[in-house]
Amino acid sequence: MEAVKEHKAPAKSTKKEVVIAIKGLKKSFGKKEVLKDINLEVHAGENVVVLGKSGQGKSVTIQCIVGMLVPDGGSLKVFGDEVADMNAEELKHLRMKIGFLFQSGALYDSMTVRENLEFPLTRVLKLKDEHEIQERINEVLEGVGLLDAVDKLPSDLSGGMRKRIGLARTLIIKPEIMLYDEPTTGLDPITSREISELILSMQKKYKTTSIIITHDMECARITADRVVIMNDGKYIAEGTFETLHKSQDQIVKEFFKDIS
Repeated sequence: MEAVKEHKAPAKSTKKEVVIAIKGLKKSFGKKEVLKDINLEVHAGENVVVLGKSGQGKSVTIQCIVGMLVPDGGSLKVFGDEVADMNAEELKHLRMKIGFLFQSGALYDSMTVRENLEFPLTRVLKLKDEHEIQERINEVLEGVGLLDAVDKLPSDLSGGMRKRIGLARTLIIKPEIMLYDEPTTGLDPITSREISELILSMQKKYKTTSIIITHDMECARITADRVVIMNDGKYIAEGTFETLHKSQDQIVKEFFKDIS
């Protein structure tokens, strides 16, 4: 009798989808080259922290991702599509999938917390169901621990609370990508840690793919799956926080010199 061959199902790939793919990205302002040769892949569900000194162009990269700035060269694909080739309607559709948390939180001072959160739901997502709108507001406020602040004005909140509300407003449209621009700037160490831990918990809850621009090493340690270090318009090193902490490269060591 002929032996029956065992057929095994092919092993499933563990490699995650590339959500953001950047190759050879260049950007200048006048004669100043800010981005010289940026290369980076960000995978689904990953937190990538970008470290670099002030004026290095860290924020320029994420502004290119959302189409706020147009690169001078290279390729920048989000969900497989070249951002520079998108028309206005395609760019608008892309931005609905991306949450951008600015340094200031960018809340409307004249609006209550509730009105700030309603704004993206009614203006961006065009929601009209009042029950759904209030459910979403309650969900994100509960997530950031500020359900009781719903009827307060931004001026009634501390800096850390405004950051939390800014994060809630960004998450309320349920973006697939989160871009954080110096999320802990101007906060005391305890509040900075709370915001960093909140970023991590929100990533796990909403399964977002994130890029976090920061100079806060504690924020990087808490939030990063991978750290990228920027110097002179290029990414010069990448790895886990622990791996880079042990690096013997002089530029990399400079970032970690005060880390025990």
